[in-house]
Amino acid sequence: MNYAAVSSQIELVKNENLIDLLEQRTDIAIRIGELKDSTLTASPLGLSQIRILASPDYLAKHGTPTTVEDLTQHQLLGFSSLEKLNHWPIYDAFNNLLHIQTNIKADSGETLRQLALCGTGIVCLSDFTQQDIKVGPLVQLFTTTTLKIEQPINIVYYRNKELSKRVSSFIELMKQAVKS
Repeated sequence: MNYAAVSSQIELVKNENLIDLLEQRTDIAIRIGELKDSTLTASPLGLSQIRILASPDYLAKHGTPTTVEDLTQHQLLGFSSLEKLNHWPIYDAFNNLLHIQTNIKADSGETLRQLALCGTGIVCLSDFTQQDIKVGPLVQLFTTTTLKIEQPINIVYYRNKELSKRVSSFIELMKQAVKS
């Protein structure tokens, strides 16, 4: 293959905010969570469970919470942009999803992950952290009482005509990557 002849370019942009694909001249986006009605076409990639996590260093310094009430004595990390993401998958005293009062907020799940990895506090994130749990830099809390709440993961794109080869190839690549 003559690589000099390939004129397609790929630019990956990480943005936690919902963007207008046409306005931003973006071919596809990956969205986690329930999709709003729109003119976008969605292609499901899978589901991602949310979990309550902390680093072993944080727990060694501050203790491991064993009840929901214990969480009020801890540094809680949450989202600033979407308040619904601050409802954690565990029941409060009134049998509702726990709505946390955050000590530190960020608009990026990756920023919150990095804060948790550094021992800053307790966080609730999606299963993209599974490698962190397996290797050990993060520990799942409330394993027996965490509700199984899964968020859909979709690739979204405009389909007002036939998809370009690069877009359809990327979608297939992502689907294969999620399966493995």
